[in-house]
Amino acid sequence: QVNVAIRSSLQSLREKIEQLRELLLRAVSTRQITQLEGDRRQNLVDELLTRHKQLEASFRNEGPEPDVSRSSLMAGGAKGGVSNPWLLEESEETRGLGFDELRQQQRRIIEEQDAGLDALSSIISRQKQMGQEIGNELDEQN
Repeated sequence: QVNVAIRSSLQSLREKIEQLRELLLRAVSTRQITQLEGDRRQNLVDELLTRHKQLEASFRNEGPEPDVSRSSLMAGGAKGGVSNPWLLEESEETRGLGFDELRQQQRRIIEEQDAGLDALSSIISRQKQMGQEIGNELDEQN
């Protein structure tokens, strides 16, 4: 029961971190906060994500039975340095997800990347505009 509670809490934490990231991207892209403040907050979110991964790693190490037993069942036929791609451990983010859920996760990631690219595009266009205005001002001063 404790393991289930911890796993549930870790999943909840992961979802809340993702919500924070989405809200931050939205706030930067709609210019509710400055880019500098967005960067500062992004660093904080990244630190949260790092600590979350550390918690997950320590939880996996303290589990009742390691996943080594599962991979050792299939490793019997592997000789030498031949690696079987089916023996690679699935990431915690995708473990237990079905095909549709994986596709939704992929779409969500692509949407996040698109939002980030949109924010970057608006920043670059603003810098271009500022550069043109500075150039016009220099021409006028000369």
